[in-house]
Amino acid sequence: MNKNTFTKVTLGKGEMNVYDFGTVKLHAYKTNDFIDDEVFIVEKDEKAVIIEAPCFYDNENELKTYISDNGLKVEGLLLAYHMAGAKFMQGTKVYATKNADEYGHNGGGAGLIKNFTGAFGEIFDNNIYTVTNYIEAGKVTIGGIDFNITITSDAFDIEIPEINAVYTHMLGHDCHSIVAGAGHADAIISQLDGYLKNDYTLVLTSHYTPEDLKDVEVKIAYLKDLKAVAKTVLTPYEFKAECKKKFQGYGGENYLEMTAGFFFA
Repeated sequence: MNKNTFTKVTLGKGEMNVYDFGTVKLHAYKTNDFIDDEVFIVEKDEKAVIIEAPCFYDNENELKTYISDNGLKVEGLLLAYHMAGAKFMQGTKVYATKNADEYGHNGGGAGLIKNFTGAFGEIFDNNIYTVTNYIEAGKVTIGGIDFNITITSDAFDIEIPEINAVYTHMLGHDCHSIVAGAGHADAIISQLDGYLKNDYTLVLTSHYTPEDLKDVEVKIAYLKDLKAVAKTVLTPYEFKAECKKKFQGYGGENYLEMTAGFFFA
């Protein structure tokens, strides 16, 4: 499955890109919100599992309408890195690991929710989900769909074997990522090397449309370059300036700002 082989459905605010694998469909919802959120629906036999949730009220309403119009029965929400948006699909089972739950309620995720609330106000759904079903590393089956869970430092990644895809928080081959120093960069590189070895067809992330292994290779090179730049400068300001020159046209400048703070804490 090529990352560009999908059927595009234009919605009022966002858009849905539907990948048809035969027995399984992947609905990739591009929210077009202020933080470029992506939400994924894995569908099999008219049952569906949603990976992450939208966190702006207009997207919540739009996605609920899409689900209803397509006759999908949602069997659960798999929430890893995004715990906000709890007004969406109330009453649906919520699956997460204990560390993801902690990240969303008290850790870095909770801090981001607080910041977004201040930035966006009433249009942002800052209600945090209550986990109904705790999961652990390994195989999890929801609505007849198998997922493999890998615990990460903040939450968890999700492999979807039936479509040879993996979900993680961030990739984005032409945008900056939050990298918490050289050690974190090495950890991400190791993770991405694993994607190459597993030969995944698609890589799904929270803030970018589905990508492929060529994009993974680009990201590995980016991370190596970040480390190299950090060794040649003395301040976060120099670091940001050099990165802007080296990675012209990259999005996510706010993430670069955070990365500079980590490298030069």
